[in-house]
Amino acid sequence: MELPTDPAEAATFVWWTSLALGLVVALVVTLLLWMIHKTAANIQTVVSGIWDSGRRVANNTIHIPILYRINNAAAKILGTAVKIKGGAAAIETHANGCPGCPHCLLSH
Repeated sequence: MELPTDPAEAATFVWWTSLALGLVVALVVTLLLWMIHKTAANIQTVVSGIWDSGRRVANNTIHIPILYRINNAAAKILGTAVKIKGGAAAIETHANGCPGCPHCLLSH
């Protein structure tokens, strides 16, 4: 392809060439902006999932002190239940081995 030498033809050639190059640049910029938009939307989706998970973890973490108090109360209940069981076993042993248990209760 031979470039035009006539000034009018050269101006027209430069005009159309610059117009074509401008169109190509505009298409490339549009493509890049579309890719940035898709990536940003993907990042937003992932960050939203992370945010929701973080909120759930924080919500569960706030209950840990309550669980410690429940654990302490349950330990006290267990200690009391063990004492009651021991007392009930002693009463049962005494009742099974004492022939005159009502008399035994009246004398003590």
